[in-house]
Amino acid sequence: MADRKIRVVVAKPGLDGHDRGAKVIARAFRDAGMEVIYTGLRQTPEQIVETAIQEDADAIGLSILSGAHEHYFKAINDILADKNASDIVVFGGGVIPDSDVPRLLELGAGAIFGPGTPTNECIEWLKEAVAGKNN
Repeated sequence: MADRKIRVVVAKPGLDGHDRGAKVIARAFRDAGMEVIYTGLRQTPEQIVETAIQEDADAIGLSILSGAHEHYFKAINDILADKNASDIVVFGGGVIPDSDVPRLLELGAGAIFGPGTPTNECIEWLKEAVAGKNN
């Protein structure tokens, strides 16, 4: 794995049409030397997981502003488990109330990054999370 770049799928599930934050984090990951697959808007959980599996992704980053974060984190982690792909790290960001974060972590989210989180924090967390799953 040391010679392989981290591969991360950045996805916008559901009907949320605002993707500025997703594009900012995708560029930051790319600039940090990662391979980024951006799925575009209005993806289903099934499409996101299928993309991650097909692309041999190490991680899925979800950008959610619609308020449906609990549904999407649960659905994606359930599908990953059904497809024996639970080794793919799932994390996210967006306008998610702090009070909802513990529940998302219970559902399998590795981390939740709120608005204004410095991109270097996200990059360092992802590097550590991927390194941790490969040890």
